[in-house]
Amino acid sequence: MSRSLSLLLNIAHAFDHLFLLIFATAVAAIAQDFGLARWEDLMPYGAGAFLMFGLGSLPAGKFGDQWGRRQMMLVFFAGMGLSALLIAATTGPWTLAAALTLMGTFSAIYHPVGIPMLVQKAANPGAAIGVNGLSGNLGIAAAAVVTGFLVEHAGWRAAFAVPGVLCLVAGAVFWRVAPRETEPPAQRTKKAAVSLSRPALLRVLAVMTLANASSGLIFNLTTNGNGQMLGERLSAIVTDPSTLGLLLGAVYAVASVAQVVVGRLIDRYPLKPLWLVVVLVQVPMLALAATAQGWWAWLALLGSMIFIFGAIPFTDATIVRYVDDRMRSRVAGLRLAISLAISSAAVWALGPAVKAAGFGTLFAAMAGVALFTAAVLSALPGERPAGGVSAAGGQPAAGD
Repeated sequence: MSRSLSLLLNIAHAFDHLFLLIFATAVAAIAQDFGLARWEDLMPYGAGAFLMFGLGSLPAGKFGDQWGRRQMMLVFFAGMGLSALLIAATTGPWTLAAALTLMGTFSAIYHPVGIPMLVQKAANPGAAIGVNGLSGNLGIAAAAVVTGFLVEHAGWRAAFAVPGVLCLVAGAVFWRVAPRETEPPAQRTKKAAVSLSRPALLRVLAVMTLANASSGLIFNLTTNGNGQMLGERLSAIVTDPSTLGLLLGAVYAVASVAQVVVGRLIDRYPLKPLWLVVVLVQVPMLALAATAQGWWAWLALLGSMIFIFGAIPFTDATIVRYVDDRMRSRVAGLRLAISLAISSAAVWALGPAVKAAGFGTLFAAMAGVALFTAAVLSALPGERPAGGVSAAGGQPAAGD
């Protein structure tokens, strides 16, 4: 794959996460514009975007495998850009909710289509996934920094309109750069790196989906609530929205590097022990964030996000390692439809939960969810060398 095409696929990942978090970053300004007293009261209107981000993954994966990944990525760029412009034109909570839900439908395309397209010819898929994850989370950082800047200087509508235009431009470049596919992925014959029996593969996919759902719950709660959490914990030190955006963007930018590190480790070592370590370290970090104040809260949040982001590459790496390329988009779509539909409840519940119990209780609960994720991962099959070749060498077999 050419560097320009890889770059565009990574930029698309950044757009995907940026667009989904513009609302959470600008929610206070939008609530004020719409005449609502509290940002928590507007937050549930964004739940449709995250629900469709999950449910839309299933048909997106099916079309990606059977119609073509290039065509679906063109739909992604066009749909995201136009829906962002539509959001910028909304006039009330319900029209906003409808436009956000439409955007969530198009955002569902990227993960089951863009990532399999990126790794389909990669010699080191873990490293490719790590860099791609870095790109996605730089999009999260950009949502904090760019949205805060645009809201302060041009209004919340510009925070959607400007990225929307840029996404349409990137789609036009992708149309020129991406070569046409000679056959849809469903007709390919490339096998997975690890050969599993059907029961073992179903076990892996079940563990992966459940672990991804609980991890996604933490991811959605933090990325949608971190801005307001920092505003509360740093209220005696920092009050300027742009400065708060920069501090949150710095957290995401630093934490994103963890995905590159983890991606390279995945190419060298078995998945299970690495995944367990990364998830288990989330527990004390989130517990510390539950009680910390001032700059200690910022440091605790940084530590938490390093390991929350560090866990992201494992699900895509699991699909690459165990699933044939001809059906990766469908498997990814099914996994995302189940796990993200569950974790999308976090966006709906975030505002009411914080209003009722506060961020301290929320972060303590997330520490418990991380512990549950580790328990689920303990059921993942281990890997043993096949024919004397290590799992890192690309010819492993699964075992208990």
